[in-house]
Amino acid sequence: MIKLFSILLISFSFSASKPVNKLEFYNAFKSNDKAVINKGIEQVKVGNSTTLTNAYLGALTMKSAQFPATPKEKIAVFKEGKILLEASIEKEPKNGEFRFLRIAMQEKSPKILHYNGNIEEDKKILFDNYASLELLVKKVIKKYAEESEVLSPGDFK
Repeated sequence: MIKLFSILLISFSFSASKPVNKLEFYNAFKSNDKAVINKGIEQVKVGNSTTLTNAYLGALTMKSAQFPATPKEKIAVFKEGKILLEASIEKEPKNGEFRFLRIAMQEKSPKILHYNGNIEEDKKILFDNYASLELLVKKVIKKYAEESEVLSPGDFK
């Protein structure tokens, strides 16, 4: 009995503590392919529920809002993701990575959603915290800035 309990405990600790793979997340985040985004969502869901995984899940869910058939469904999916991303930012307001995700979502969201009110605030916090971000995240931000209308590569040195 103790042996069985030990095996269950060990297997649970391995399955429950899988960290999110940032490279896989950002590959899904830059994609507009439904299968790639959905796979990214599933991979994020496998990890522990943390502020980071909720931010990632929120951003990918918002991106997936382009796929439902009706405007009502699209808005519902977008709002579901927005709630997760906004909650993560509320918990970690100085997190530059979360602010980058919100900048990208605000810039790419249809104007009808009126999701663009925090771009300047997010840019300031992103610039203030850029130096402390992981190298992979910095590379993603610089690459994004090459095509962005609100960020430019010269902003990040």
